Order: sequence, then C-alpha cells, then structure tokens
Amino acid sequence: MIETENLRLIPCGPAHLAMVLEDKKRLEPLLGVSVPDEWPVFPGAIGNIHGKLLSDPTAVGWWSYLFVHAADRVLAGDGGFKGRPDESGEVEIGYALVPEYRGRGLATEAAGALVRWAFSYPEVTAVKAETLPHGHDSIRVLQKLGMTPAGATERVLRWRLDIRDFTEGGAP
Repeated sequence: MIETENLRLIPCGPAHLAMVLEDKKRLEPLLGVSVPDEWPVFPGAIGNIHGKLLSDPTAVGWWSYLFVHAADRVLAGDGGFKGRPDESGEVEIGYALVPEYRGRGLATEAAGALVRWAFSYPEVTAVKAETLPHGHDSIRVLQKLGMTPAGATERVLRWRLDIRDFTEGGAP
C-alpha cells in the first residue's frame, strides 16, 4: 500500500478485480469503504487488467491501485501503471477520480505517489503518461509532476518525466 496525506493507494490483485467485475459493492466490506456509483470511471479497463494479473500475479503493483480517501473512507478513484517497466525502463501511469473528488489536488497527490513509487525501483528510468488534448485538468496534473511534452497524435498528448529530472526535484 502507498499512503499519502489524504489517500491510501491499495494495489489490486486478481481477487479485487474479480469482485469488481462481479459486483463492485463487494469491495465495501472488504476495504471498509463506500463505493460510489460513479466508480470506476473507466469500467472497460477492469477486465483487461484482471486478465493481465491472472496471467502474471507477480505483477501486482505494476497495474491497478484503488484510491481510498482516508478521511471519508470512500473509493475516490483508481489508477496505476500499464504494466511493468519496458525494456528501456519506462512505465506509463494513468489515474481517474470520481467527479465528487476532482478539483481537490487528489489526482496530483495520487499520481505523484505513483511516480515516487516507480522511481524507487532502479530499473525505472522514466514515467510516461497520455492525456486527451482537451483534458486540461489532467494536463495540469502532469505539469505539476514535472512532466514535459513528449509528442502527440491526433488523439492524445504524450508526457514524460526522466529519472534525472525527478531526482532534481521534478515531482512533488
């Protein structure tokens, strides 16, 4: 688990994700939280991540985390990585908060914790992210983390933070 000032980031194993696929409300007694109707923000990703973890249960931590708001005991969002570091040591992060918890700095807090966690592994050389061109809130989060633009397509903007920039104080 990763703890921040306001959040607990709980790594999801296959059992967590199987519960979500069956009935997300089953997480409530397991975690001692309430699960908003708006969660997950991207429900289509759950099955994919579940499949990845079933094929490699040792990859827990390199996929999905549940973002629990500690004071409210509410599942405020989720995020994590898109798998282990690639051959060049790069990992990609993603995150999403339910509407009620947006605009409070929690996405920056969660993403910053994920970046710090990733860079605690010597094989990680860079953290990447993608966002939609009109995703102004997400763009601000990535900028606050010290990420810089790393290309674009018609559909997404790419961002990157190298370990050398992180160690010089890039991420909060």
